[in-house]
Amino acid sequence: MLAVFDRAVAPSPEGLRQPGAAGDGSAAGLADRFREARPEAVTVNLGGSGAMAYSSHGQSPLLPSFPKTLTRTVCEDRLFGAVDDIFCMFQGTIENVAILKQQYGLSKGANEVNIIIEAYRTLRDRGPYPADQVVRDISGKFAFVLYDCSTKSVFMAAVRCRWQVPFYWGVDSDGRLVVSDDAEIVKKACGKSSAPFPKGFFFTTSGGLKSYEHPMNEVKPVPRVDSKGEVCGTTYTVDAKAKKDASIPRVGSAADWSSQY
Repeated sequence: MLAVFDRAVAPSPEGLRQPGAAGDGSAAGLADRFREARPEAVTVNLGGSGAMAYSSHGQSPLLPSFPKTLTRTVCEDRLFGAVDDIFCMFQGTIENVAILKQQYGLSKGANEVNIIIEAYRTLRDRGPYPADQVVRDISGKFAFVLYDCSTKSVFMAAVRCRWQVPFYWGVDSDGRLVVSDDAEIVKKACGKSSAPFPKGFFFTTSGGLKSYEHPMNEVKPVPRVDSKGEVCGTTYTVDAKAKKDASIPRVGSAADWSSQY
């Protein structure tokens, strides 16, 4: 899976972009090249906001919003779906599917993508829970990236677990954010400005990168250094000494809460 977002909808966090460390080429047209290399792939053009691309063997790349049946790949659970112009790519497994279906009022045929989208919509439309709790409530091993066309918002996360799900990100020379489960795709487009997406964190357009395990703490970048002592990307950790402002902004009933999570 692959997502490329313009910096206007997904500004890269501090430290991810390394000066003079661009990859072999810009991420512009990366989704098209992804599809050319994978004939079965499907791409979604998000206009000026970017693009998403998905490939899966043995199942239809575009799934219905609420399919009755779903064929999975044996080695990887990768899903792609859309509901009301909200596109979501998911990799991994959710363990508490039944509980979440009931919590969000979904049908028995709903899959993991439907759960993520509905959790996001509940959050966006003045849901009762903060974003960090929404992610914490999902048990399993997974990573996902979501784009909402109506608000031009990105939402992505990677869970911390014993068996890590491959999930990488980086920023190209033009400031585009590149996200994929393939490290080589990200590295080629972003060079040393690429790294594994930090586990136990989530990213939103309005809130940037945060830890869902320690949401009240600031996040700080830590350079990754290879065996030669050279910087090869950035990882992130929770700053135990720095706390975020816990005040709740006052907004009117008609306000769009998508800018508050």
